[in-house]
Amino acid sequence: MSWNALGLSEVLTDLREGRVSAKELAETCLQRTEEFEPSVEAWAYLNPEHVLAQAAHCDSVRRKGYTLGPLHGIPIGVKDIFDTDDMPTEFGSKALAGRQPRSNATVVSKLRSAGAVIFGKTVTAEMANKTPGKTRNPHDPTRTPGGSSSGSAAAVASFMVPGAIGTQTAGSVIRPASFCGVHGFKPTYGSISRHGVLLQSHLLDQIGVFGRSLADCALLAQTIMGFDPEDAAMHVDFSVPDLVGVAASEPPVPPRFAFIKTPHWGEAEGATQEAMLELCEALGDRVTEVELPSSFNGFLEHFRNLMAADNAFAFEVICERSGDVISPALHEIVANGKEIKAVDYLRAIEVRDSLNALLDEAVFDDYDAVITPSTTGEAPVGLETTGDPIFCSLWNYLGVPSVNLPLMQGEAGLPLGVQLVGARRDDARLLRAACWLEQQLESEEP
Repeated sequence: MSWNALGLSEVLTDLREGRVSAKELAETCLQRTEEFEPSVEAWAYLNPEHVLAQAAHCDSVRRKGYTLGPLHGIPIGVKDIFDTDDMPTEFGSKALAGRQPRSNATVVSKLRSAGAVIFGKTVTAEMANKTPGKTRNPHDPTRTPGGSSSGSAAAVASFMVPGAIGTQTAGSVIRPASFCGVHGFKPTYGSISRHGVLLQSHLLDQIGVFGRSLADCALLAQTIMGFDPEDAAMHVDFSVPDLVGVAASEPPVPPRFAFIKTPHWGEAEGATQEAMLELCEALGDRVTEVELPSSFNGFLEHFRNLMAADNAFAFEVICERSGDVISPALHEIVANGKEIKAVDYLRAIEVRDSLNALLDEAVFDDYDAVITPSTTGEAPVGLETTGDPIFCSLWNYLGVPSVNLPLMQGEAGLPLGVQLVGARRDDARLLRAACWLEQQLESEEP
């Protein structure tokens, strides 16, 4: 059997019941990688011997009868902006080639404690920003896989690993998940520690996961969630929600969805608009089109001001030190960010808080989740950009949880995702509504 073709949750059952060993699973994932990496180029760092050594250790722990973690023996890809003490972390930049951290990011430590095999470091756009890395879309190598978590999405989509970790500051989880045709989940802001992760924007950076099912995403996210005093976004301790259990449970009543076009509906391709309208028609009275209050119309300016200023603060020094080694695009981003006025930056924070309160009142008091596009359309042809994050930006600005469901295809037959959005700290309810939606559509298929 090609164990690498199974989803995370499926192969975990086989591992626990002894039908496959961690080493056998790692070997099949390495064989798959050897076959498809030349065309996909998802990995910034991969050492097969180290992968097999980790897997052998997992098998040894199992034989000795020790308690096993929730991801024991599962190969996981980690975006190359998470510090790893046994692998380079280079942020997708030539300026940091050979950078070797002395300690692990909190997320990496949690993965190791859970028994995961850190398969390697996946390709990221330069500094998790605009300049793409080398990765190609597994469905069509002439197209972008999205970004900046390009390697993570592509590695899962091409069956090299069953799960991977990424980050999102504008649309870097949901967009590549849509373009590559996998599930992607970005929990509520402040749910997963960013300690030991490249800082791009303290107020916008969020950790996300990729998997082949909602169950996979729920398990992976739940495993790495948790309070960390090293992350300033986590002001108070909190209990990790039961994402796995709630997502798999039957809703007390069928969920209600708000179809929100957002102020940028006109930027969606015709095929995307048509597919979304057909989806809403299929859901019948479970979905209602809802128009956001006019206060949301100017969100993009505030989001961009916040992101630009934070980018300038994060990358000014390395741009000055590294000169031409840093891309012109990042130099421009820093220059533009330095022009943002303090009053506009503070206003962006204030508006974010007010829009969150308004969203709760206007939408989540009556609906379980928002339905909206994940992207403007299929993955664009060309590798010069990673695509437009416009349909992710609002939700990332607000820090609400979102998930990509690979439910549709575009005109070229490539994946086209549906984005579901939930209320802050209501991640489990969002995943349960998403599971219900997928099951509902599957039951209606001829």
